[in-house]
Amino acid sequence: MKNITVSLDDETYRKARIRAAELDTSVSAVVRKYLTEFAEGESRFERLQRQEEALLAQIEKFTAEDLLPRDALHDRKL
Repeated sequence: MKNITVSLDDETYRKARIRAAELDTSVSAVVRKYLTEFAEGESRFERLQRQEEALLAQIEKFTAEDLLPRDALHDRKL
């Protein structure tokens, strides 16, 4: 297990100790839990991939018939 050092101002540390005591835990345990969840969270790539998959799932069947005919596509009013 690795140890890390975090610098906080005195007031923030005091409030964190009080809050941790109210939750019957320690500041170290709170930080450990946060960093564990942070590290296990999805990366930007994973989030974008998940969003892409969700969007693709929403797209209904697509066929070429849905497109304009070639003649209509190039029909321009002069």
